[in-house]
Amino acid sequence: MSKQIIHTDAAPAAVGPYSQAVATTGTKTVYLSGQIGLEPGTGDLVSENFDAQVRQAFANMEAVVTEAGGKLEDIVKLTLFLTDLSKFTAANAIMAELIPQPFPARSTIGVASLPKGAQFEVEAILVL
Repeated sequence: MSKQIIHTDAAPAAVGPYSQAVATTGTKTVYLSGQIGLEPGTGDLVSENFDAQVRQAFANMEAVVTEAGGKLEDIVKLTLFLTDLSKFTAANAIMAELIPQPFPARSTIGVASLPKGAQFEVEAILVL
């Protein structure tokens, strides 16, 4: 897969670890369902702690990416769902630590609730 990062000064700069847009060429596009911070073995939330849920959700996403034959570098679009947008900075910091640059395009959405009382969910699109 070839990934071209699109950036223009005619639109606001990214306010976190993401790119304004990403163009790709590849042979297969994979759309990942959302992942929350569930422990794979039990199906229970890893913790009530926001950071722990974010890390587990990204770990779950990475497991699906790997099973699809990809790597985190193949992600072209992420969507983050937070039940508390005041934790946006914490989610950004964890994402910047876990997702390699150049960062994919991303949207962040505040939601009223998520399955099983989760505080965070991530979904992805990757091109292989």
